[in-house]
Amino acid sequence: MTLVGDLHEAHGATFRDVDGARVVEDYGRPERTHRAVRNVVGVTEMGYGVVEVTGEDRVEYVDNVVSNRVPDEDGEGVYGLLLEPEGGVRADLYCFTAGERLLLFTPPSLAGEIADEWAERTFIQDVEVREATTDFGVFGVHGPKATEKVASVFSTQTPDRQLTFERGVLGDSGATVVRTDGLTGEEGYEVVCAAEDAEDVFDTLLTRGMNAAPFGYRTWETLTLEAGTPLFATELRGNVPNVVGLGNAVDYEKGCFVGQEVVSRVHNRGRPSRRLVGIEFEAGDAVPEAGATLTHDGDEVGSVTRAAESPSLERPVALAFADYGFEGETVDVDGAGAATVATLPFVEGSDESARRPRY
Repeated sequence: MTLVGDLHEAHGATFRDVDGARVVEDYGRPERTHRAVRNVVGVTEMGYGVVEVTGEDRVEYVDNVVSNRVPDEDGEGVYGLLLEPEGGVRADLYCFTAGERLLLFTPPSLAGEIADEWAERTFIQDVEVREATTDFGVFGVHGPKATEKVASVFSTQTPDRQLTFERGVLGDSGATVVRTDGLTGEEGYEVVCAAEDAEDVFDTLLTRGMNAAPFGYRTWETLTLEAGTPLFATELRGNVPNVVGLGNAVDYEKGCFVGQEVVSRVHNRGRPSRRLVGIEFEAGDAVPEAGATLTHDGDEVGSVTRAAESPSLERPVALAFADYGFEGETVDVDGAGAATVATLPFVEGSDESARRPRY
């Protein structure tokens, strides 16, 4: 899916597949790159799928499907979910109102499926839906100096509210700059451009104005782990949003989206079956596998969703689902030994992740 493979390779990139998209794994020495993003700023190519929705009834149609309120004002966006009837997360997405169209940024493998399904269900509404993944390049800019980096190359003032955007020129190309919702625990922006302008935009972000370090998905995953951000593939998919603590993704007053009855019932009860917690190890301990069992006093109390060596803390950390009523301060983790239940985020940066679990 990458639009700038030659530029990535020139920087020494290796690649892997993420949810059907070819993305950069790293550029070598990912721990050093991680610290560069934490301390200054880095740039990465994002592997989104994109769905475009047009027509007079576009806002009403999408609002009736997703879990959050879709904005109708140009330049505004929202984070929301597509849910199964039983309440589990089918997809997460960002929806932006861009003039006479809505642009939805989805997991890459689901964009075509969503577009085809919605196109078949518009009935008498004035709505047209198509997959537009190959139309756009999207680059993330993250770090405590992200605002200075973007401001040094963008013709327009950077947006100051999360999930709002400004249009302008970046390098020699038209671009839209979106203020992100802090998923890495640092200030963040995403730069959206036409696919044919992707090389110019990526090169500009790396080399013009304030320099920035290129980083790949391995660093993205350790940054978001340290920030306590649940991701679609590892924590969100198939889980009821209340279990993941995704209060920012659901408008409980809407009452008109698929799965609403289930998530509202759990919300009103105030007690999901499980909750997402942080697990912190000692330096030198093994990194547990995803799915590793948590026990306390011999009783099973949960399981790991993902884990990694934290470059910032120089010890392993993990996210895990634990029984909602579990209040112990320590656990034993299969394959890794004793660990401490930690308060999220593991690392406090220049911003706070809007997805950090809240119960």
